[in-house]
Amino acid sequence: METPTNRTLQLLALLQTGGEWSVPDLAARMEVSPRTVRRDAQRLRDLGYDVHSRPGPGAGYRLRPGTRIPPLLLEADEVTTIITSLLVLEAWNPDDPAAAVARTKLEQTLPPALRRRAAATALSTQILQPPSTPAVWALVGTLADAVAQGGRVAFEYTDQHGRRTTRTIDPYRHVLRKGHWYLVGFDVDRNDWRLFRLDRMREARTLAGTYTPRDFPATSVEAWLASDFGRTDAAARAHEQESASP
Repeated sequence: METPTNRTLQLLALLQTGGEWSVPDLAARMEVSPRTVRRDAQRLRDLGYDVHSRPGPGAGYRLRPGTRIPPLLLEADEVTTIITSLLVLEAWNPDDPAAAVARTKLEQTLPPALRRRAAATALSTQILQPPSTPAVWALVGTLADAVAQGGRVAFEYTDQHGRRTTRTIDPYRHVLRKGHWYLVGFDVDRNDWRLFRLDRMREARTLAGTYTPRDFPATSVEAWLASDFGRTDAAARAHEQESASP
């Protein structure tokens, strides 16, 4: 269903193409009534956009050249959701300023009413007993880029027994599990899918080139973890094959 926010974004996109748009043309393009166009144009003004209107017959709208903005087109409850999420991340990673900086930048882009909601949310929210999660956001960004671009990563890894190895991985997903971030990926040297804790990874780097995506061996990461990294599924398949043998 079309929401007021989506519709206002559509109107803004049309006005940003330049020139003057008549109300009937805008209504036709947006598939709404002229009254709705006028209401959405006023909503843009309320958000701080300099929308000029020409009254009378053939009334139209245009966005004044050089308009500097823009505040984000968010609802108050959406702002509350985002601010609360960033506060959780700040509490989880007190030594990493990324979430706090992102929250500050977000607040600076909001129009006054939404900025007040953001400040009220930050003032009234306290995160108690946050889990101990090391700062891994820069690493998460590196892995995200590699996953999206079909890349490969290498890193130094220290396992739970203190053994250090160099790993070359085709990353698939990074997941938050029981208070820790993990990387799920295909270990090229060991020819198997593995799980790595991000806080045990060092000197992560993206390797040049693109690589053929590998099919994940389960319907989801959750199913793969529940099957002991695919081992119980493999054992079940082997048992079925033995049972089917004459």
